[in-house]
Amino acid sequence: MTEIIDGKAVASDIREEITGCVENLEAEGVTPGLATVLMSDDAASETYVSMKQRDCEEVGINGIHVEIDPEAPAKELFDTIDDLNNDPEVNGILVQLPVPDHVDKREVIRAIDPAKDVDGFHPENVGRLVAGDARFKPCTPHGVQKLLEYYEIETEGADAVVVGRSDIVGKPLANLFIQKAPQGNATTTVCHSRTDDLAAKTGDADIVVAAAGVPEFIDGSMIQEGATVIDVGVNRVDADNDKGYALVGDVDYESAEAVAGAITPVPGGVGPMTRAMLLYNTVKAASEQAGVDVELP
Repeated sequence: MTEIIDGKAVASDIREEITGCVENLEAEGVTPGLATVLMSDDAASETYVSMKQRDCEEVGINGIHVEIDPEAPAKELFDTIDDLNNDPEVNGILVQLPVPDHVDKREVIRAIDPAKDVDGFHPENVGRLVAGDARFKPCTPHGVQKLLEYYEIETEGADAVVVGRSDIVGKPLANLFIQKAPQGNATTTVCHSRTDDLAAKTGDADIVVAAAGVPEFIDGSMIQEGATVIDVGVNRVDADNDKGYALVGDVDYESAEAVAGAITPVPGGVGPMTRAMLLYNTVKAASEQAGVDVELP
């Protein structure tokens, strides 16, 4: 029988442990603080930020939220980031992407103090990750690793295929999989839109991570019997229901579940883990900046 990897349950356990870490820091006079910055009127972005702030409140992290008019000059955003970089009560900074077209996304990422870059996207933090000395692991790849750890799915010696080469998921996860470290030591292939015969690659894999951003792109015929399937995708598709849409992953769940040994659902799989690992990174940042050790999960 296929094991359903319950990201909600694992994320709940991690949040509970993080709450204990926050309490330990507070006993030392340190309250972790996370600043979210939104320069968009996109409804989905507003929802994501609201959820992140609610998560902070639940575990005791001080949530600070800044909204900037999407029509404002780019300088307003960069001045805000500079203020947050210099605010001792802010340990982590997250600028919700996307930003408006007149703002250079790469410059936004570079403007954040690497010690407060809890997304792990700053070039310095990317370099440290590749070198095997990560300050912060990006939240979604780290969440995938934690799911595999909790479900005791072995990566060492496994053949892993990551479908997608984004800076946010595909590239960092592939780097983590190949490292000589826990939840690493996998023989890893990165596939993408120009990969020839994708099904041959995924069909030989022990672990398939779908992060291509294409609805139901990978189906059961592309997966070997007993493989672990991690679906990172979250896509809206038209549906005959009250909402008029449904959320689906990058995997055709019904056909993949019939052959997989373990699989993440969408929603309720990787998504909750991404948010939990943002809290993890914020507490880690506060701990390191204050020089107070805490035992993170």
